[in-house]
Amino acid sequence: MRRIAAAALCFGAATAVHADFPQRPIRIIVAASPGSADEFFARALGEALESRYRERVLIDPRPGAGGLIGNLLLSRAGADGHTLGMVGVTRLINALLRDSPPYRPLADITAVAHVASITNVLVTAPDLPVRSAAEFARHARARPGDLNFASMGIGSASHLAGEVLARAMGIRAVHVPYRTVGQSEIEMGLGRVHFAVLTLPAVIGPVKDGRLRALAVMTAGRSPALPQVAAIGEAGLPEAQFDSWSGLVAPQATPRRIVEQLHGDTVSSLRTPALRQRFASQGAEPVVEGTPDGFMRLMQQEYLRFGAIIREGAIRPE
Repeated sequence: MRRIAAAALCFGAATAVHADFPQRPIRIIVAASPGSADEFFARALGEALESRYRERVLIDPRPGAGGLIGNLLLSRAGADGHTLGMVGVTRLINALLRDSPPYRPLADITAVAHVASITNVLVTAPDLPVRSAAEFARHARARPGDLNFASMGIGSASHLAGEVLARAMGIRAVHVPYRTVGQSEIEMGLGRVHFAVLTLPAVIGPVKDGRLRALAVMTAGRSPALPQVAAIGEAGLPEAQFDSWSGLVAPQATPRRIVEQLHGDTVSSLRTPALRQRFASQGAEPVVEGTPDGFMRLMQQEYLRFGAIIREGAIRPE
């Protein structure tokens, strides 16, 4: 009898959590443009949570200033679980680039769930006469300073990835920042920009239809989404590896019970075959293990890593 009562009590407590949250539509702020990896993950996860909660989940892309606008908005949002953020390395980098950042990259948020691990890809303009990362390195070394590379803004993940690649290859290239992935892809397609290191979800379409050429994935092994494309280590450049991640966060004072509910519901959604396949088709791997605290530790480690890259490269905002 006691077991039945205890079970009923636990069930009632679980039901109560779901009964009072969410009470209205949820907004997921993305400090990046539509078509970016973070926006893709927010949209995919938002649709799954919307189905689960029977409440609308609104995706709110806020690009601009290299992600500063969206990240500042997230830091100032109400902490009741109805405003969340899908963040990546840009949240950390933007703050590291400034002597007095307008938001605290980690202290202002509570980690909810590490959503995805993302492959980056070295892509080039289709008329560049190279077919591999090794050929590209030789081509660029013979033309110091003549090639340029695109990014999503000064201090963006794509900017740092390009700098890491250039350092590993021993090449000099001019950085050209853009506001959106689409703009950079158009410029590369026209041959005005020569290369970029961008997330696979952002470039898989243009690569598959021939608008861009993929020379290497910036991971230890090949990606199932582009199995014909070599890993950067195969070109003898393991030091150029550059993985990215996306994760769900909430404003800092969000109640722990809501954070834990969102974490559990996010992980349950990521385990569904439909969402796993959707991520895989874009070259991303859903993260179904771990805890909110584990995701916070990852962000703390990345904060230290990117701080070192920015200092060594003397990278500053415009």
